[in-house]
Amino acid sequence: MILKSSLFLAIGLVSASFCQSQRIITTDVDYFWKAYDKVSGVKDSALQASLFKTWFIDKASKGQQALFEVRNYQPEQYRNAINNYPAFWSSIRKNTLKARSFEKEIRSNIAKLKALYPPLRLSDIYFGVGVFRTNGTIKNDMVLIGTEMALSDKTVNIDNVPQHVKEFNRQNTPINDIGLLCTHEYVHTQQNLPVDNLLSYCLYEGIAEFVSTFAINKPSYAPAIRFGADNYEKVRNQFEEDIFITGRTYHWLWSSNQIFGFRDMGYSVGYEIAQRFYRQAADKKAAIKQLIELDYTDEAEVALVVNESHYLSKPLEQLYMEFEKNRPTVLKVEPAFNDQNLVNPDTEIVTLFFSEPMDIKVRGFDFGPLGENNVLKVQEIIGFSEDKKRFSFKVKLEPGKEYQSLATNRFMSEKGYPLKPFLIHFRTAQGK
Repeated sequence: MILKSSLFLAIGLVSASFCQSQRIITTDVDYFWKAYDKVSGVKDSALQASLFKTWFIDKASKGQQALFEVRNYQPEQYRNAINNYPAFWSSIRKNTLKARSFEKEIRSNIAKLKALYPPLRLSDIYFGVGVFRTNGTIKNDMVLIGTEMALSDKTVNIDNVPQHVKEFNRQNTPINDIGLLCTHEYVHTQQNLPVDNLLSYCLYEGIAEFVSTFAINKPSYAPAIRFGADNYEKVRNQFEEDIFITGRTYHWLWSSNQIFGFRDMGYSVGYEIAQRFYRQAADKKAAIKQLIELDYTDEAEVALVVNESHYLSKPLEQLYMEFEKNRPTVLKVEPAFNDQNLVNPDTEIVTLFFSEPMDIKVRGFDFGPLGENNVLKVQEIIGFSEDKKRFSFKVKLEPGKEYQSLATNRFMSEKGYPLKPFLIHFRTAQGK
């Protein structure tokens, strides 16, 4: 018992020391409103720009500068937003100026996260102001909060703001969950970056949401998380249809595209996988560490976490094999090549023959291994045949030249499966 009490005391002392070292910077909010007051009422656009630069841009902290960078915010966007949405800014002001009042809650949450995950590294938290493109994000070891979104509530006038801001506010009361948001983004500063695919992004976001809610013992405020838990099979089945399809990421994450009527359903998928993986783990602390430190470039490690969670209906490898079987292929190309891959240089039309009907709205070509100098240049698109199984285009060939073009996975079947890339590769015969 004495040993156990000593252990808890040691953890408490470490967390307290860590908490005292935590920096929370809110000065950019004050600078923004000083700039806002200078700009408001000024009609001359050049003077507005100069005043905003002097009172906000030039005074920006390291974190606000990072927010400019990661969301590609430009001074003109701020000026337009100030001029176009006066009712919004007037109503959000009092909330943004409360940023410092959340410091105690945030420090307490980070201390709890440190106790759950002892290797936690310090990250500075910056409360800044953006132009409606993030409530929270990160850069390296900085948490970046966009207070114009993160500190909104039902008193804020959203009548004339962009549609995605209206949707965000209607589905959430962000200011009530600022402590959780900061913890979620803090987890991101500890994670490895995801690779560019849907599963990786869902895990990256869902793990951060699970770990943060678990650490502070507070449920997620995101409606998508609740819907995903209540409608597990429906969400899982749709995810299994989309998981390997290029271009489906924004159906699930970071856009106004809504599956099942909610934004960011991908958070729910990753959250469920993380939660189920944790629950089955014999060593809980090791499971948290494995989730946070997941190497998204290691396909075997990602598959292990997904498979051991038993979220999917089948092992990840089996789902991928089934996906590959469903992908359309190019059966042949006309004109037909002879044994030496030689084509008549007078050929004007090239036709691809597909294994099944294709989506006629999408297509894509890229360079082959030989690069741009040898690409098969399209002179005119003829298009798809009536049965959608052939695609033709006009070319202009030179004699005695080697050509390559890659028909990419931007071609898709009617069922939504991407084409297995096919390299068109031939030489033209020498002219007479």
